[in-house]
Amino acid sequence: MAYLRTSIRSVVSSWRVQSPSIRVIRLWLGVTWIYGGWDKATDPNFLSKVGSTSISKQLTAYSTSSPMGFIFKHMIERATLVGVFVMLAEFALGLATLLWIAPTAVAFAGFTMSLGLWIAATWHVKPYFLASDTAYAILWLSYLLALIGKRRKININLDRRGAIRVGGITVAAVLASLLGRGAQKNVSSVAQSSGSTTTTGIVKVANLPIGQSYEFALADGQPAIVFRTKNGVFAYSEVCTHQGCTVSYSAADKALICPCHGATYDPFNGASVLGGPTGTPLAKIRVAISGDWVVQA
Repeated sequence: MAYLRTSIRSVVSSWRVQSPSIRVIRLWLGVTWIYGGWDKATDPNFLSKVGSTSISKQLTAYSTSSPMGFIFKHMIERATLVGVFVMLAEFALGLATLLWIAPTAVAFAGFTMSLGLWIAATWHVKPYFLASDTAYAILWLSYLLALIGKRRKININLDRRGAIRVGGITVAAVLASLLGRGAQKNVSSVAQSSGSTTTTGIVKVANLPIGQSYEFALADGQPAIVFRTKNGVFAYSEVCTHQGCTVSYSAADKALICPCHGATYDPFNGASVLGGPTGTPLAKIRVAISGDWVVQA
């Protein structure tokens, strides 16, 4: 109890001695980072391989659009681990900021994370002030400089009490993530790119015009994609037959392409291999049109 009272006094004191402007920055960053972690934890698509919010799809997009794309390309194979790390990091940084735990190290980590997000996702946004990641990077940097003051160095030395608090924050981040996963948003894990789906089918026929495709998830969570042409509907697993990465459809190339190692498949010819380090086509999924719905046959 004595340790708890001391910790509480330390947190309260940290807020009292800071200027109002620094308090505002600290509160905003802490709450926003916790919200970011919670938003990911409650999103059933985030750790899956389908959907616009899927970490796998985000990394795939970063690998082709970011100037550091080669780094993100190597992350795709470990997308779930990357997603878990990002989710836990956001919870941990937000909680640590509010509770005054390793403040300068946390501020530096927040600045680095925001800078990484800018390089990954919003570096090309023009004018630059529309990219929120740059604003957060400046906020974290300003907060870091205010904490450093005249020391001109980042203090990452932790005593026994500090190490215990860091461990507590790590446990709290894990528990918050598990709580969020348990309270996931009541939406389907199917990608919402061209319409909604229910348990009666994959997608409504009206939401899948001829010439379009639609990503969805099988019952076991495996990502898949269905195409509709004038001859009917057909679908394939999106799991690459080389090393299990998730392929994406490129309308420009009219091909399913693996971002990890370059395997390419022709969806209009039985997902046969067009190139890359595999000789095995993608697995076919039997689908059909039943009434107003495209369903698994």
